Amino acid sequence: MKSFLEIGLKSWLFKPLESIGLQDPTPVQKHCIPTILSGKDVVACAKTGSGKTLAFALPILQKLNEDPFGIFALILTPTRELAYQIADQFRIIGKSIGLKDCVIVGGMDMVTQSIELSKHPHIVVATPGRLADHLEREHDFTLKKIKFLVLDEADRLLEGNFDEQVSD
Repeated sequence: MKSFLEIGLKSWLFKPLESIGLQDPTPVQKHCIPTILSGKDVVACAKTGSGKTLAFALPILQKLNEDPFGIFALILTPTRELAYQIADQFRIIGKSIGLKDCVIVGGMDMVTQSIELSKHPHIVVATPGRLADHLEREHDFTLKKIKFLVLDEADRLLEGNFDEQVSD
């Protein structure tokens, strides 16, 4: 069985992983993390509770720690509930590196979200509709320099409900 070290993670990530009870990578993490760290694109399909979020969050945080700047990663997800769950996982693991994140979802105040975006968070977790609203209304807000784009629950994002937002 491969360890987190053997799949390429740096040791500073081990303590936060242990704090949430993770000693060894799950199968989806074993397959995805080395590939993401090597700079390749990944498509993964795994059951709920299999560790998919950390399969992309861990390599993103490791790369962010090597070269921190502005909006580093955008995670698109179909629901606000998923957006908050994903952001929570990033916060737990990224706390030790001073991670700044921002959740952009409907049902929240646009002005407050604009202020959060202007603070140049490292990670933006968003639903497509609300992200499109910000991109259309805010000329200073751009995603041109992101290093990672994650489509969480891509099947749901691409099934037709978000065609207009995702195509832009």
